[in-house]
Amino acid sequence: MTLLRSEPFAEVETLEELLAIAYRMEQEAFGNYTDLAERMRREGRPDLVPVFERLAGEEARHIDNVVDWSQRVSGTMPDLAKLQWEPADTFDDEGASAIAPELMGAYRSFSMAVRNEERAFLFWTHVAAQTDQDPLRLAAEQMAREELGHLTTLRVERRRAFHAERAAKAQLEAASLPDLELRFADLLQAAAARQEGASGSGLEAAAREARERAAALADAPFGPSPLVQDGLRPDVLGRAVPLCELLLDCYLDFAERLPGEEDRTRAQRFAGRLVACRSALRDVQR
Repeated sequence: MTLLRSEPFAEVETLEELLAIAYRMEQEAFGNYTDLAERMRREGRPDLVPVFERLAGEEARHIDNVVDWSQRVSGTMPDLAKLQWEPADTFDDEGASAIAPELMGAYRSFSMAVRNEERAFLFWTHVAAQTDQDPLRLAAEQMAREELGHLTTLRVERRRAFHAERAAKAQLEAASLPDLELRFADLLQAAAARQEGASGSGLEAAAREARERAAALADAPFGPSPLVQDGLRPDVLGRAVPLCELLLDCYLDFAERLPGEEDRTRAQRFAGRLVACRSALRDVQR
C-alpha cells in the first residue's frame, strides 16, 4: 500500500456502503480535475485546460457507472449516509493547485492522474482482501479492474505527452543556474519598480540576493541541475513567480542529493531565501 498514506481503517460491510465510497471517491476526483481546468483557464494555460477537462470527463463517466450500478442494486442513487468512514487519501493533486501553472505540463498532469488511479486500484484491492463476503469481494475486485483499465488508458496518454514534450524541449536552450538567477534578479528589479514602500524595498533586496547567489554559483557551482538542463519554456523564463518556484525546486533537489554537507547546507540556505521571496511575490500579487 505504498501509494496510500493510510490504509482503509474499517471493513466495508454492505454493497450500498461500497458504492457510496466509490461515489465519494469519483466525486472528489471529478471536482479536483474540474478545479484544475478552471485554474489553468484563469491563469493563462489554455493548452492544459483540455487535459484536465478530459480527466474530469473520465471521472464523470466513472460516476455514471457507479450510479448505474447502484440503481441496479437498490433502485436508488448511492447514499452517502451509508458511509461509516471517510475514504481519505485516495486523491492527491501533488501541488498542482498551488504551484505556478507555467511549471505544469501535460506529462506532469497525466503522471499525477496515473498515480491517483494506482492509488484507487490499491484501495479497492485492499477492500477486497479485507472482506469475507463474496458479493463485496467481487464488487471490490470489479472496482479494482475498472481502475486498472483507467490506468492503462492514462499511461498511454502519459507516454504521448512525454514524447511530445521531449520533442518540444529539443528546440529549447539549456540554462545554467547563475544565468537563471541573473534573469530572476532582473525580473525582481522590474517588479520592485512597480511597487512603493516596503514591498518595493523587499523585492529590491531579493534582487540583490539573486545576484549574490549567481556570483556564488559561478565561483562554486553545485553542478548541472536535471530540472533545467533540458531547456525551459519562455513563459517560465519571463515571469518572476514560476522562475522563483523553479529555482526553489532546484535548490531543494541539491539539498537532498549533494554529497558534501557544506554544499547541502548552502543549497538549503538558498532554498530558504527563495521561500521567503516567493512569499513576498505572493503578497505583491494580492
